[in-house]
Amino acid sequence: MKIGLIGLQNSGKTTIFNALTGLDAEVTSYSSQKLEPNIGVVEVPDERIDWLSEHYQPKKTIYTHIEFTDFAGLSSGSKEGETFSAESLGLIKTSEALALVIRNFNDEIISQSQGEPEPISDIEQIMEDMIISDLILVEKRLERIEKDKKRGMNLAELQIEEHTLARINEQLNNSVPVRDLEFSPEEEKAIRGFRLLTEKPIMILLNSDENNFGKNGDLISKIEEDYRVIELAGNFEMELSKLDSEEAEMFMEDMNISESAVNRLIRFSYDMLGLISFFTVGKDEVRAWTITTGDNAVVAAGKIHSDLARGFIRAECFHYDKLKELGSEKALREKGLFRLEGKTYKVQDGDIVNIRFSV
Repeated sequence: MKIGLIGLQNSGKTTIFNALTGLDAEVTSYSSQKLEPNIGVVEVPDERIDWLSEHYQPKKTIYTHIEFTDFAGLSSGSKEGETFSAESLGLIKTSEALALVIRNFNDEIISQSQGEPEPISDIEQIMEDMIISDLILVEKRLERIEKDKKRGMNLAELQIEEHTLARINEQLNNSVPVRDLEFSPEEEKAIRGFRLLTEKPIMILLNSDENNFGKNGDLISKIEEDYRVIELAGNFEMELSKLDSEEAEMFMEDMNISESAVNRLIRFSYDMLGLISFFTVGKDEVRAWTITTGDNAVVAAGKIHSDLARGFIRAECFHYDKLKELGSEKALREKGLFRLEGKTYKVQDGDIVNIRFSV
């Protein structure tokens, strides 16, 4: 999974990135010449994988990962619709979900140039410019389609694309994001290549300082009227990421923080995006795989390898909880807890899966 961190300049975005990844990216405003993002890959902790690895003693144990990308700070002083440059858009669109880092801390130097923090206003500005950015792209494509029709092109696929984009255009003109629309499979296929910003899942990362962290209930309630939000103390948690576990726990207790920023954000992201994990096991490898709630056995097979999906026959399944309870695959078989499932089976969180296939 790829999560893009975006935010206005000096929102503390890179500080949050460092807190999440344990890296040491330079904490400063991007110059106009630097567009290359910072990228960090974080292992998703899972006690089930720990137990399975101990149980099977494989040659390799592979956890699932989240890739965090810290994009260049967005310009807060641009004209309407110019917050996202063409260069930054091309990079941001590669993310599967976007985390908006919103400044909620006081800084004497930043306040001199940008004023006091205004979280609601910053969210509204970024969201409005995301809508404008999508509108520009959609309207340009609709104009090209109209020209193609005048030249005699009127393919069924073109008609579906035009109809879908017209719906999106109306939605955006009403200041409503694309993610609030429902699409048929044909419509989804027609717009897949656009990777519209307002189609992506959005979460708000409220970046507070040590003095006001945990004291923003009214603000968080206001944000939650429209978005999922998690509060982080960016500077504090960046420093925590540099400490050993014992020291970190001591300071976290002082701030009434129960777990690290990255663990909280991982759980928050999985919940918001409806993600679950299934496992493959054996003497060679124990591995976690991430899919979306409701995905069937063929989708899960495709995550492992495209050949498994193409030649899918059956999925052998049993559940982690039952394996841990009974202690062995042999005991599971004796209890009739080994299952053979077909293509339509919806894989459950914690399923252990082996794919039977033929190509």
